[in-house]
Amino acid sequence: MEDDFSRAVEDGLKLSKRLVLPGGAAPPRPPAGMERYAAPDVASLLPVAPMAYAVVTDPAAVDSPDVPSYQPHVYGRLNPPALIPLQMREVDLRVDCAAGCATAEVTLRARWWLHCLTRSRDCDCRVVVPMGEEGSILGAEVTVGKISYNTHVIDVDDNNAVRIAKTEGAGLLKRQFFSLTIPKVVGGEDIFATIRWSQKLLYDNGHFSVDIPFRFPQYVNPLPKLFTKKEKIQLIVNSGVSKEVLLQGTSHPLKEKSRQGEKMCFLHEAVVENWSIKDFTFAYSVYSGDVSGGVLVQRSTLRDYDDRDMFCIFLLPGNKQNRKVFRKAVVFIVDTSASMQGKPIENVKNAISTALSELAKGDYFNIVTFNDELHSFSSCLEKVNEKAIENAINWMNLNFVAQGGTDIVHPLNEALALLSNSHETLPQIFLVTDGSVEDERNICHTLKTELTNRGSMSPRISTFGLGSYCNHYFLRMLASIGKGHYDAAFDTGSIEGRMLQWFQKASTTIVTNISIDATQDCQVFEVDCEYIPDMSAKYPLFVSGRFQGELPETLYAKGYLSDMSEISIELKVQHIKDIPLDKVLAKQQMDLLTAKAWLSENKQLEQKVAKLSTQNGIPSEYTRTVLLQTVMEKIGAAQQGKKKPKKQSSPDQPSATPLHGLALGFGNVAATMENLTSGFADTKAPEKFEMFGKAVGGCCSRVADCCCCMCFINTCSKMNDQCAIVLVQVCAALSFLGCFECCSQLCCGGGGGSD
Repeated sequence: MEDDFSRAVEDGLKLSKRLVLPGGAAPPRPPAGMERYAAPDVASLLPVAPMAYAVVTDPAAVDSPDVPSYQPHVYGRLNPPALIPLQMREVDLRVDCAAGCATAEVTLRARWWLHCLTRSRDCDCRVVVPMGEEGSILGAEVTVGKISYNTHVIDVDDNNAVRIAKTEGAGLLKRQFFSLTIPKVVGGEDIFATIRWSQKLLYDNGHFSVDIPFRFPQYVNPLPKLFTKKEKIQLIVNSGVSKEVLLQGTSHPLKEKSRQGEKMCFLHEAVVENWSIKDFTFAYSVYSGDVSGGVLVQRSTLRDYDDRDMFCIFLLPGNKQNRKVFRKAVVFIVDTSASMQGKPIENVKNAISTALSELAKGDYFNIVTFNDELHSFSSCLEKVNEKAIENAINWMNLNFVAQGGTDIVHPLNEALALLSNSHETLPQIFLVTDGSVEDERNICHTLKTELTNRGSMSPRISTFGLGSYCNHYFLRMLASIGKGHYDAAFDTGSIEGRMLQWFQKASTTIVTNISIDATQDCQVFEVDCEYIPDMSAKYPLFVSGRFQGELPETLYAKGYLSDMSEISIELKVQHIKDIPLDKVLAKQQMDLLTAKAWLSENKQLEQKVAKLSTQNGIPSEYTRTVLLQTVMEKIGAAQQGKKKPKKQSSPDQPSATPLHGLALGFGNVAATMENLTSGFADTKAPEKFEMFGKAVGGCCSRVADCCCCMCFINTCSKMNDQCAIVLVQVCAALSFLGCFECCSQLCCGGGGGSD
């Protein structure tokens, strides 16, 4: 998908050479190094800032809307269409950071204009927004002329809410790229867009930071003499703590406008020559010498699905360097089924090799691989030393071979048996898989019973999902039951980095068996997760939930340190108004409730998730997201600028188009059993018909590239009958040779299948 998108943009940049812009400016040029038949650089053409593209199928329509270029006519159609990046006239970015929940809500307002299409023609336009860390779309609104488009979340069972068209209005280009297609935009028109999404704050060595893709390529800059470019960035930080907040750095020249208690406001507004060429980043730290935290409280509202009040507890690891990390006994369980072949298994092997090197003296480890069979590095836990790690890496090089099916039960049982004697360390299981199995609910119930029987030092289970074919809600629930951590990678390029972050977070435990006793003051005090996870030295801990009654001014979180001494952490209770906890925590709550609903098959929990989804406009497994179209009309000169919805002229006309790919689903057991390898956004399983098309069309396409359609037609019109017969025979021979090449590949195993 990334390659297809990049090729379409490359074609669009080549098409834009036809433009003659006002003032005689040169058209945008493709990035240096692009050859006619060379594969495009995927990384350079994927958007690294919010972008809009003209979807062009007819190259003859490409022209300046104001100054005709009088270029030679182009015949034919483009299939797939080319994507021409549109010039941007305005951009306004607002970022609201809630450090107490480690979440940022981003609102982007931008205006593009369709500068590459003559005013007598129209085309679809595609808006693509790259979101930051664990980004989740919250809503989008696009206005073109008198037509407005809005995303809307409806219940999957609500068939009467809107009429759904069969066509798709885009969705996710890949997991972190939201895409929206606006139909039939006339050349020269402006496109006004407002996109909202949430993303996680990053945390490293005591510093919180936000990182938003904001690098605009040079070719989206309109001419400076004709358009004034105004860039505005507004940042609001609510630390949620009364301690000192230290600013660590920013990518853009922000000025502090106000500071009230825990809330700080910054602004950057300027007329710029070119749009930003670097991501927007902002970092700050909350001074804390030791483990600290707090409780944010929000009263329930009338629109809330639950009449109980909401809380969010956050625990910061602090800057104390001598806080000891638990010694650990680690068992890696790695899926080596046939679907892991290629980049996935190589990246997983590299990540585990690095993780092994980060283990400390006194730790123990083992590695278990599984497909149809089970293989272990050692029959027991190995003590960490240079020789053992070297042997383990050599063993992985020999045994990490992708083949066979997927069986998760037996390797989990094997890991539990290995950790039955953990040498007075904290036992930990790290499960990595890209597939789904049929008995996942039974696995959760069985492990919950087993871990409960083993007591407070039971093995911690952390899970990592690869691609879209595994059941991420099963993995999330398994990690919740095992007091561990869940993470995932949806493209092969991010596997190694995300796995290392996941391992570091889960393996640097400083406080275990955390409990919060509030039952003396509250009738009900319930956390959203199954159990409170252990606290890491690398990342803050956030726990949300509901309570009924009144909380005291101070709560205490209790747990155990590595020397098994008890620690008590004072948590000040703050009743907040500036942070909308119900909206900030909605995505996290929906994920946990969905995992619980999946495990228990509880319809009431499913309805709770659906209500949260529709109220907050966040996609879920039990709702669907559509793009509503509203026609607006002016209602008088005195109220110019104010608009009102205009009813559809035809009751049969569809009023909404579906947006797909916004939910994860509950895994794909059938794809896992067939060992399909296309569960990643950037990989695609080879298919026989594609090979056939390439074999047949390879030679002919190279010939066709040498001349345009009109030249070919003119040439044919001047041929005599004998020459035409010879040409037909030559084409038939070329087609036969292409078919012969294709059949040879299929017969020799090139088709990638057994049939």
